[in-house]
Amino acid sequence: MKKIGFLSFGHWSPSPHSETRSAADFLHQSIDLAVAAEELGVDGAYFRVHHFARQAASPFPLLSAIGARTSKIEIGTGVIDMRYENPLYMIEDAGAADLISEGRLQLGISRGSPEQVIEGWRYFGYAPADGETDADMARQHTEVFLKLLEGEGFAQPNPRPMFANPPGLLRLEPHSAGLRDRIWWGSSSNATSVWAAKLGMNLQSSTLKDDETGEPLHVQQRKQIEAYREAWHEAGHEREPRVSVSRSIFALTNDTDRAYFGRDRNSRDQVGMIDENTRAIFGRSYAAEPDELVRELKEDEAVQAADTLLLTIPNQLGVDYNAHVLESILTHVAPELGWR
Repeated sequence: MKKIGFLSFGHWSPSPHSETRSAADFLHQSIDLAVAAEELGVDGAYFRVHHFARQAASPFPLLSAIGARTSKIEIGTGVIDMRYENPLYMIEDAGAADLISEGRLQLGISRGSPEQVIEGWRYFGYAPADGETDADMARQHTEVFLKLLEGEGFAQPNPRPMFANPPGLLRLEPHSAGLRDRIWWGSSSNATSVWAAKLGMNLQSSTLKDDETGEPLHVQQRKQIEAYREAWHEAGHEREPRVSVSRSIFALTNDTDRAYFGRDRNSRDQVGMIDENTRAIFGRSYAAEPDELVRELKEDEAVQAADTLLLTIPNQLGVDYNAHVLESILTHVAPELGWR
């Protein structure tokens, strides 16, 4: 068995070819798609987070709305850029969203990727300390977030409060017990996956990864997963971790599918520089008839190693078509691979 979710980048565009022409379109359709996905038996609804872009930016209102409209599907992110976050306020938002969904929040966080503006986190009031990088700052925000998410009191109460306090130091509220075990780290390298394991976070590995060996993406990701799981067990955590990988997978079952994605039949991994210092490998798309997809996915070592698969969806094509994309995978591909 494998959990299967969708991952939406949350694009909107005023283009007449887009079904999401405004932020309101994207938000309402995301809720509707999560409801439809739950009815189909999809396990998770996840959303990318990018600032200064026509994409999902503030995830907690959306996650809370989905949590209120659904009852079973996991709701999450992939990923929140911790360079931009106040970890204390984020705990309050996350706690509320998790309580609304009755414990279904799966929160993916990370140091972030190249953004739309130069050092955008500075506009949010954050800057690395002298001698540190923005990545260092993101990891520091993360460590504060994880510590305080445990729910231990740390703040000295006012001796003359407006409302009565419980005894002792105060914690952030609302507190959601169990959420600490449902935090994921979006890792692009073996080193950060090992760091995440030591801190007890689950692992998200996307379609983009640092090119550390020159091997195909799925091989590098499988080795990343192995390094993560080894570090997890060495750290002595009591629970078993979860690991997700993201893929663009389209079963070509009708003429519309072939018109949209038939050109991706011969897709291959791509390698390039995502910034001045980082050589990255971007994973191929899978687009083929269901029987061919089954054969190809059996050879994807990272997909086979992960317990959760996040299907990236073309959200600008609308709710009905994306529900069809998900249903095609659940009906024609997942059973043949033993995932259902």
